[in-house]
Amino acid sequence: MTAPAPAAHPARTLRVTKGHGTQNDFVLLDDRAGLLDLDAPLVRALADRRAGVGGDGVIRLIASTELAEGTAVLATEPRARWFMDYRNADGSVAQMCGNGVRVFARYLEHLGLWAASDEELVVGTRSGAMTVRRAAGPDGDLSWLAFDIGRWHLPGGAAALAAGHDAEVEVPGLAVARPALSVDVGNPHTVLALPDVAELEAARLADAPSVSPVPPHGTNVELVVPLGEATVDGVLVGRVRMRVHERGVGETRSCGTGAVAAAMAVRAWAGAGAPDVWYVDVPGGTVRVTALGADHAELAGPAVLVAEADVDLAALVGR
Repeated sequence: MTAPAPAAHPARTLRVTKGHGTQNDFVLLDDRAGLLDLDAPLVRALADRRAGVGGDGVIRLIASTELAEGTAVLATEPRARWFMDYRNADGSVAQMCGNGVRVFARYLEHLGLWAASDEELVVGTRSGAMTVRRAAGPDGDLSWLAFDIGRWHLPGGAAALAAGHDAEVEVPGLAVARPALSVDVGNPHTVLALPDVAELEAARLADAPSVSPVPPHGTNVELVVPLGEATVDGVLVGRVRMRVHERGVGETRSCGTGAVAAAMAVRAWAGAGAPDVWYVDVPGGTVRVTALGADHAELAGPAVLVAEADVDLAALVGR
């Protein structure tokens, strides 16, 4: 049974849900009719880990017809009834979030807006429509969610691929600047490989790494250590370990688009014969990235809702 849209909240109260995907956590809001003034101060207050609910970002559920970006998605994909309006913890608007899409889908399922009998769910985002499906996790049960994250590409093109890099990154805690590869997954990423886990753990990611040339809209920075390849059930599978600094947030326990960027960068560096399937270990767990043809990738992983609460807006932001 589909849950009805919530009635207008009293001026002082906002109903929220807390969820995470591999500990990349979000505050979720049901604002189907677009009645909420979700400005940057409110986002920052909700995401505050000491004075608010706490999260790497805020995700608003809104009908696609209520936003210009949603209407644009509907023009090409009429099934994208619901739009994932995602904001970083600093209040800035973001194009998309890989872990967030899965958590958003779980939220729609929780609200009765994605029925168990429906094989797929189409979600509108600022990076276009994302089609989510239920997928097998490591235990073989359909506990994970997966979706084609869309087209990825190397902004530096063939020259960057041939050189193996097109940027240089200085990371606090690491002795020298490192070459890195720019990867666009609907949002910008810069991936650099490290030789071992000791260097990965030595990096300090509370502050943003310095990237040269400076990306025009900022970038997420992924540090990766390739862990090798193995054949699992007849399929060649690669594995990497990753940490990430997300623009507008800081270091997070996981980043879905970052995992795709990291896997595709390592796959590009490995060259011909590299695996199409990659497990990416992050501080918050593990996700799976699968190359789909030349320029698409699927992201699969867990998505969990952990709490619901009523937020006192007057106490939160003085409203």
